[in-house]
Amino acid sequence: MDTPGTISCDEELRHWPSDEAQARAVQDRLRSSVRLDESGPQPGFAGTVVGVDVAYDDERDVVAAAAVALDARSLAVVDEATAVGQVSFPYVPGLLAFREIPTVIDALARLTRVPDLVVCDGYGLAHPRRFGLASHLGVLTGLPTIGVAKNPFTFRYAPPGPERGATSPLLDGDEEVGRALRTQKGVKPVFVSVGHRVDLDRACAHTLRLAAAYRLPETTRAADSLCRKALAGA
Repeated sequence: MDTPGTISCDEELRHWPSDEAQARAVQDRLRSSVRLDESGPQPGFAGTVVGVDVAYDDERDVVAAAAVALDARSLAVVDEATAVGQVSFPYVPGLLAFREIPTVIDALARLTRVPDLVVCDGYGLAHPRRFGLASHLGVLTGLPTIGVAKNPFTFRYAPPGPERGATSPLLDGDEEVGRALRTQKGVKPVFVSVGHRVDLDRACAHTLRLAAAYRLPETTRAADSLCRKALAGA
C-alpha cells in the first residue's frame, strides 16, 4: 500500500523490532517523516473513510484487526476486512503500535479500495515521542490518518464547553498536541490528534461528522465490533 515518497512498508515489517530499545529507535527514525503540511480531505468528501481497531486474546497471544470503510458522505459501510495474527511485541505504554500495526496493515490490504482517510482508535502526535499509532500507520502506508482516543494519555486539558463541537487544547507543557472534542452534549470528550497528512482542524471536523449520534466515531464503533467478532472466530 506504499504511495510515492513513503517509507517502504514491506521493508519496515521485515525488520520489525522485538524489544523496547529497538522500537524507540524506530520511532525516532521515522518521526521526521510525518507530514504536517497537508490539510487532508474536506469533511463530507466523496470517498471512503476507514476505521481500524484491534482486539486481543492474551491467553493465546492472538490479535485480531478490523478495517471498516464507510462512505464519507452517507456513513454507510461499503467495505470491511479482518486479519488475525500473533502478538509479537510486549505490552509497553507508548509502544502499543508495535503490537498492532502488522495485523492492522494486513486488514487494510484486504480492503477492495484504498482508503482516503484512516481513523485510528488511539493517538498520533498526542504521544510522548510525537509518534503514536496514527502517525506510525500513516508514515508506513502513506495514507492520511488521524487519532481519536478515549482518554488524554499523559496530557492535560481544560474541559471543553458542554455543547456538541466544543473543544479545548490537549497540552504537553505549552505545546498543543491535540484537542479534547465534545462530540455529544453533556458526554465526555474524545481526544483528537493529527496522524499524517491531515491538519488538526480537519481532524476534529471529521471526528465530529463521524460521531453524529454517539460519543465515538462510527468508524471506530464499526471496527471495534468487527474485530471482536473476528477474534471470537479465530
